[in-house]
Parts: sequence; C-alpha cells; structure tokens
Amino acid sequence: MRSHFIRIIGVILLLMAVSSCAARKPYQAPPKERSESAPKSRPQPHQSPQSPQSDPKSAKAEEALPPAKTTFHQEPTNGYYHFIEAQIQTKKGKLDKALSHLQKAINGDSDSIYLRHELVKIYLQQQNYSGALEIVEKIRAEVPDDLEALILFGRIKDHLNMTEDAKKAYNEVLDRDPKQSQIYLFLGRIYFQEKKLSQARRVYKTLLKHFPESYAGHFFIGKISAEQGNSQAALKAFEKTLELEPSLEEPRFELIKLYETLEKPQRIIEIYNDILKRNPKNTRASMELALFYIKTEKSAKGAALLEHLGLRSKSDIEVIRTLIRLYLDPKKYDEVIILIRSMLKGAPDNSELHYVIGVAYDNQKEIERAITHFKRVLSDSKFYQNALIHIAFLYQEQGNLDEAIAFMEGVIRKIPDNPEFYLYLGTFYEEKEDFRQAIDYLKKGIELDPSNSKLHFRLGVTYDKWGRKKDSIETMKRTIELDPKDARALNYLGYTYADLGQNLDEAENLILKALEYKPHDGYITDSLGWIYFKKGLFEKAAEYLQKAVGLVPTDPIILEHLGDVYMKMDQKKKALGFYEKSLLNKKKDKAELEKKIEELKKNGF
Repeated sequence: MRSHFIRIIGVILLLMAVSSCAARKPYQAPPKERSESAPKSRPQPHQSPQSPQSDPKSAKAEEALPPAKTTFHQEPTNGYYHFIEAQIQTKKGKLDKALSHLQKAINGDSDSIYLRHELVKIYLQQQNYSGALEIVEKIRAEVPDDLEALILFGRIKDHLNMTEDAKKAYNEVLDRDPKQSQIYLFLGRIYFQEKKLSQARRVYKTLLKHFPESYAGHFFIGKISAEQGNSQAALKAFEKTLELEPSLEEPRFELIKLYETLEKPQRIIEIYNDILKRNPKNTRASMELALFYIKTEKSAKGAALLEHLGLRSKSDIEVIRTLIRLYLDPKKYDEVIILIRSMLKGAPDNSELHYVIGVAYDNQKEIERAITHFKRVLSDSKFYQNALIHIAFLYQEQGNLDEAIAFMEGVIRKIPDNPEFYLYLGTFYEEKEDFRQAIDYLKKGIELDPSNSKLHFRLGVTYDKWGRKKDSIETMKRTIELDPKDARALNYLGYTYADLGQNLDEAENLILKALEYKPHDGYITDSLGWIYFKKGLFEKAAEYLQKAVGLVPTDPIILEHLGDVYMKMDQKKKALGFYEKSLLNKKKDKAELEKKIEELKKNGF
C-alpha cells in the first residue's frame, strides 16, 4: 500500500515540476504619456488558456501531504458533518464553500490541530499564503514537534519563493523523518531551479536510497545528468523511469532532446511514433514530429501530419491551446507560420488558425500578410473583435491613420456596444490631433461603460493635449477613484501638478504611490525628480533623474529635465551634453531646446 502511495506522489510531483516553467504574461501598461506622440499600444493579442493536465494521476501537491495521525473520534455530530462537507466541497473544487464548512467545524473544536492543518491546505489552494502562514506559525508555537505543521510551513515558504526558509524546513523534515518521499522532490526541485545541480543530485540520490523504485527520482537524476552533459547517464536514468512507469510521456520527450544532441534521427522518429501510438491526440508530439520531418527534408510527411492536425483543430480546442502555449507565447513566430500554413490545408476556414498566424506575421512585421489573415477571422470566433483591433492598428503602423479611423468607424457601425472600440478610435483621433472628435468618441465609450478607467484615462490625456488642464486634472482624479492602483493615472496627475508648479506635496505623494506599483518605471522616476526640481531640491532631483535616464536612455524629455537640473546646479557643461542628447531624440517642439543650447554655446560651453 505504501509503495502504491509513493508512486502516486511521484506522478503528482513529476507533473508539477515539468509544468512549472509555464510563463505568465502580465499586462504591460504603456509608459507615461508624453506630448511627443499618442500611444501605439494595442490590446493583448490573445489569452493563452492553460491546457488541462492529461495525466489522470495529476492532483494538487498539497493533497499529497500525509494525513496527521490525530484521531477525530470526539468531534461533535454537527462538527463532523461540516468536516465531511468540507472534504466533499474541496474535491468539487468549491473552495469557498469548503472553507465555510471547515471553519464551522473548527468552531465546534477549536483545539483540533488536524482541522487547522486542513484549513491551511485550503488556504494554500486559494493562494492565501499570509492566512496559511499565520495559522501554521500558531500551531508550531503550540506544538513545536508537529511534523505536519513543519511540512506546511515549508510549502508556504516555497510558494512565497522564500527558498532559504523552505529549504531549511524541508531539510529539518527529512532529518526527523527520512521516509517523507515527497519532501525530497520539493527540496530537489528548489536546488535544480537554483542551478545547484550537485545539491539536487544528492537529494534525489538519497530519495532513491530510501525508495529505489521512485521513478520521479530517476527522472530528475536524468534531468540533472543531461544538464551536466552526461548523456549516457541521462539516457540510463530516463530509460529506468520508463521501466518503472511506462505510461509517462515526459521522459520520452527528454529522450528526444538527448537523441537530438547525439544526432540519432531514426531514434527520434521512433520515440515520437511511440508517443503517438500510445496517445494519438498528443498535439505536442504531432507538431514537434512534423517540424522534425520538415527540418530533415521529409516535408511531405510533415505536411500530412499538420493537415490532419488542422482538421482536428476544428473540433479540438487543445490543438490551438498547444500551438499558442508552445510556439506563439514563446515568440517562436517562424515555427508558428510553418505549422499553420500546412494546418490551414486541413482547415482553410478555421478562424483561430488565421488569428494566430496573423499575430505571428504581425510580430514579424509582415503587415499585409497579417491583415489578410485577420480579415479571415469570422464573426463567430472568440478572436473576432481582437482581430478587428489588430487590423486598425496595422493600418496605423503603415502610416494610414485615415484608413485606420475609417475602418474603426465601420466596425462601430456594425458593433456599436463595445466600449473598447471607442477607446481605440478616440486614440486614433487623438494622434491626428482632432481632439474634439477624440473626446466625443471617448465620452460615448464612457456612456457604455462608466466605470472603464482606461477610457477615463485616455479622455484625461486628450483634454491635456487640447490645453484643457482643469478638465484633464478632474478626469485623472476620476480615473484614480475608479482604479486607485492605476500607476499611469497617479503618475500623470502628479506630473501635471509638478509641471504647473502646483500642489507639489500632493504630487509627490501621488508619484510615490505610483512607484509602489511600478518601482522600475523610468517615466515615473522622472516625474519624482521633476517634483524635486520644482521644490528646489536640486541634488535630490539629479539623483532621481539620473536613475530615470538609466531606465529610459533616449527619452528627450527626461534628458532635457536632467539638463535643466544641471543648469540650476551651475554644471553648465553637463547641462549642454544632456540638452544635445535630448535634441537628437526630439521629433518636434524643438525651438525652446535649441534656444537653451544656443545660449550655452554663446557663453563658451
């Protein structure tokens, strides 16, 4: 029974480890608005859905933790009911309901350590790490020898990326109980991610000493050996992994990587075919094998595989998800184009394929091809509205601003209820410096969605560019009311006050708040320096403006600001240098800057 449990744990942790590299794509807000130009940012091209785990043995790592040996015999009847209901709701994934029931159970037995362990596990699944840590620390204070609490403490620290604390906790667990198989895997993973391969190897070797049939242990020994360039040891370890658990796919993909370095093409093809024989719907294997065929001048075989994948993509969303996750998200645009061009032969009208290849062509700056594919995205596709926005921005990139405007106006006539369309059309009119039209469209968008902070922000920027400072300030205040964490709006309002020489203390507070959310933003750092300049704190201003120039070396306004500071500090040679750098990067409104340079040169600098 115990060996079966260990095998299940191994599958869980192996799958966790090999999937841990999935990247997130946080939204990158545009930099602080300048009067130099209108923003050119477009919406995120896609959302990359996470593929569901295909291995039926997959589960949460926290569920793999061994139950505490505390008995539950004295729970009151209603407390026991709530405990059981919490377990049922947890299995259903309804964590809020599970939490509610578990807290009721705890109310009936506040001394139960076991119930508090269970509460921590739910908090971990909810990513409420501060709540979980608070409970665990109380348990450890009450029962210092509680091994389960120590394990949970290590898991929390691991999730918080506090790896030194996590390693210390895991090592203490293993000192107290060397049979905690999953802890070896957690600890080894940390060392492996830190590139401390010798320590990772030692951990996995110790795991195999206690559990010789841990295929997860053999798998990671293989990974480490491959990293260290020991191909034969890696091959042996991956083969052993498959001997112990023949159904696993990941060791086969690792073997393929090894055989690529060893230049064994036939063996590579054999393994891909083995994967596809076991699981004909393995999209990753089909795509990789197709690319391998194409690379090795077996294009016909590759094209046949991809045409079949295209056909599948019409009914199997996993094909598109895999394409995005493995190729589009990592910016492998050449591969995306190769794959989809053949896949379209099997599904010439698949909107999702046209959208993804359009994004790839867009990023390769092949604008006409991108537009052609975006226009093939049909109105029933979830990507349809994003495709329309892409087309408009591509016209803008081509310098066809009027065409971009005409296109978006046509879109709004067909789809008048999407506030985002008014945002982009307003932005185009703003760039054209037709501020009246820009404001009209932005206000129409706000009528559709009064709480849309992006529309309010854009409206505030447009008022500012039209010279309506008071309206701009009031609109930025409203933006901040709607989204108090909007660093752009906090910065814009603070910078506006600084530029006007008004409310400088409030401006400083706004900018400091913006820096809490975006501490490495050069434009926000510039704003803080400019506030100190306006306050007459020139040394402090120079400190922040130098930092801003380091973050954004070619921004003409930041360079000019630093020049102004050096002028006040009577370091005129330095001031001239920064003015000249600013002029090189400035596209318009150069007269005042040229005058500053001319005056300095007249005085012999």
